[in-house]
Amino acid sequence: MDAATIQAMIEQGLPGARAAVNGEDGVHFEAEVVAAQFAGKLPLARHRLVYATLGDLMGGAIHALALKTLTPEEVAARR
Repeated sequence: MDAATIQAMIEQGLPGARAAVNGEDGVHFEAEVVAAQFAGKLPLARHRLVYATLGDLMGGAIHALALKTLTPEEVAARR
């Protein structure tokens, strides 16, 4: 598994989302995902939305995925 594939899957599964994924060893990854769909959701619900885009790969080909999930408004507030 590679970071580019994971990024594409997340962005395809969450239309309009932007994902930045890193991971050098092919099984442990970290991602920052910005999506309007996260608005009003707690972190656990946000993470579940991302995991759903990856399906059976979670716990299999993807051993670990550290997530940072933000709405576009949260990103704008950081600047």
